[in-house]
Amino acid sequence: MFLLNGQPLQIDVPFMHDGTAYPANWLRLTSLAEKEAIGITEVADETIAYDDRFYWGHDNPKDLATLKTTWTAQVKDTANKLLAESDWMVIRKVERNVDIPAATVTFRAAVVTEVERLKTAIAGATDVTAFIAVVTAQNWPVTGV
Repeated sequence: MFLLNGQPLQIDVPFMHDGTAYPANWLRLTSLAEKEAIGITEVADETIAYDDRFYWGHDNPKDLATLKTTWTAQVKDTANKLLAESDWMVIRKVERNVDIPAATVTFRAAVVTEVERLKTAIAGATDVTAFIAVVTAQNWPVTGV
């Protein structure tokens, strides 16, 4: 960002200084020495990072109820996708009484436990900060089929 007399100058916008009109492209076409000669300084932009999953802007959180609804649906979708890989084993068990491997039973139970834990924790979050702590600490099981 460029400053002149403490005021920011926008790139591609004409400006006046000491009675001289500078064209919109002047900041792009001149060297730093030419800018400094008329008193322009270059400083780092003061951008504040924020996570747009949870905020509209710095210090502007999204609506907590909407976040809860959206993320609860996402958590359920994740669980459904993880369980879908072994659903055929459950159907096979019901239809033909073929045992489900113990590792798959353990995996499916872990998925169900995690989705229930997350749904409860999401519902219980009282502010966006608490909500972020919940959804960024998901602990899905890794394998099961």
